[in-house]
Amino acid sequence: MEFDGDSAEENGDGVAALRKETKENCDGCSAIGAEFAPDREFARQNGVEGDPSFVSSSEVEKLAGIGSWLPSLENCRIARLSFNAYKKLPYGGHSFSICRSKSEIEESRNFELRLDKLLETEKNKIIELVKVQKDGTVEVDVTKNEPMASELLEFDAADTQHIGVGEGAIEFHKSIPRLKIAMLVVGTRGDVQPFIAIARRLQDFGHKVRLATHANFKAFVESADIDFYPLGGDARVLAGYMARNKGFLPSGPADIALQRKQIRAIIDSLFPACTEPDPDSGSPFRAQAIIANPPAYGHVHVAEALGVPIHIIFTMPWTPTQEFPHPLARVHQTAGYRLSYLVVDLLIWWFIRDIVNDFRRRMKLSPIAYFSTYHGSISHLPTSYIWSPHLVPKPNDWGSQVDVSGFCFMNHSLNYQPQKEFLEWILSGAKPIYIGFGSMPLEDAERTTSIILEALNCTGQRGIIDRGWGGLGKFPEISDNVFILEECPHDWLFPQCFAVVHHGGAGTTATGLKAGCPTTVIPFFGDQFFWGDRVHEKGVGPAPIPISELSVERLSNAINFMLDPEVKIRALELAKAIGSEDGVAEAVNSFHRHLPPELPLPAIASEETGNPVQSIILTMEKWWYLPCIS
Repeated sequence: MEFDGDSAEENGDGVAALRKETKENCDGCSAIGAEFAPDREFARQNGVEGDPSFVSSSEVEKLAGIGSWLPSLENCRIARLSFNAYKKLPYGGHSFSICRSKSEIEESRNFELRLDKLLETEKNKIIELVKVQKDGTVEVDVTKNEPMASELLEFDAADTQHIGVGEGAIEFHKSIPRLKIAMLVVGTRGDVQPFIAIARRLQDFGHKVRLATHANFKAFVESADIDFYPLGGDARVLAGYMARNKGFLPSGPADIALQRKQIRAIIDSLFPACTEPDPDSGSPFRAQAIIANPPAYGHVHVAEALGVPIHIIFTMPWTPTQEFPHPLARVHQTAGYRLSYLVVDLLIWWFIRDIVNDFRRRMKLSPIAYFSTYHGSISHLPTSYIWSPHLVPKPNDWGSQVDVSGFCFMNHSLNYQPQKEFLEWILSGAKPIYIGFGSMPLEDAERTTSIILEALNCTGQRGIIDRGWGGLGKFPEISDNVFILEECPHDWLFPQCFAVVHHGGAGTTATGLKAGCPTTVIPFFGDQFFWGDRVHEKGVGPAPIPISELSVERLSNAINFMLDPEVKIRALELAKAIGSEDGVAEAVNSFHRHLPPELPLPAIASEETGNPVQSIILTMEKWWYLPCIS
């Protein structure tokens, strides 16, 4: 796929300054996969050929603990890359300024240089701290090398001082221009759904919103009257990979090529998603702001190339904190909680670094170093986390760049009409227990169905089994106390249920808690374990049961836990608190609040509409500002 390199060239002095700095300080981009040869010519052109600082493949093999399959990382050099050049970034032919003190810049440079000059033995000490488990999660053990853990945390503290695109947010901005906003969302239906709610609210403010996500969700997005653009990657393939590996990192060689192919397809589609005309109508589009979730790796690089602000929105924690570990990490010591975010960032960055740098080269951007304060971290970007602060309060060590906005719900139940047979079944007895795993794949759907049926029988409960993508409910004989459901909006269904059992997706968890349902989480991977722990900590559900450990006994005990009247009371109290929030409004306010203080709009050329008069009208509309932001 070819990119319009001229678009980056037109961005002016800001990007030129960034290129100059990265040319002086970045390493040549070498390959992760064995099929990619190190780009020594590019390293030579960028003035870093012969740099003795590098991390060898053997070191990374030690890091993984399963080095026989990990791809080669030969010639991956260490060099610093900072956001100093972002002091002045172009925006539509104009510039906005971001202030940063000289002392902050110097302090960050000192830490970067210290990391650059790490001796080989010191690099090995970093590797001692972490190990990739066979299930794809990351184990962090600070006791392996406490001095090095402290050093990395000190480096992390300096890294968080960097100010990236969008920082220096407007606190007293009276008006916001109407913008063309590209939303870049990677994940399952549950990941996409809250962005649809936010997109609709942004459109109410007069913004033009394009939601770019997997082709699987085209009809879902367009049904909400939102423009759709297809991103690469298949949501079903990604979900299957995550379920097998319990997270982002591959647990064996078979999945490496598959995951890298998916990631490359996603990253390669991001720039067109922000710049290409509408695939159906042909209407021109060029993003003036980007909203993305972290798995849309490459989002910040597109923002850099276009010179536009970016805002991160996510359903699970990705910003370092000392209050709980990264959802993809196992940490046995609280002292390692914050460190786990740095480790996961680095591991993911090392896995996709060559893909990202190849993408950057095609956009005429300089490559990024092996060890870099830039890598995969979002700490320097304005971020909104869309969960309820009543469930997970904002950590004390998150600064003003980070907001916890509240859950973002869509009201699917307005136009939903349940089938007569289903409605009659619901009304024929006590409120049932819902059991379903959404888009999660199942290795043995029949065995899982058998466990569910026996647990419902043991506890004397009626149950709704949702087939989902895993194909639950395929069983020779089903009792009249059980209803097999094909499809039903959760915001209508869950209020009809006494309690819910599900995979722990953020959206499903939110909907169940809003309905006042005690909740049992059966996590498959990723943040599902995090939400299961949070539900249990609040006393509205039992400890999560990993899908691999699901049994009749454990599920029966979980159902009995949820039947406790005290648990139901706590669930109803939490539901009342969540019901008082407007997470969508807060997320939109957060986006507006963190926009740069100067946001001039580019002129609209007559070619964009084909009609000079229409262009003038559109220009006037673009300069018509939105209402005051409180």
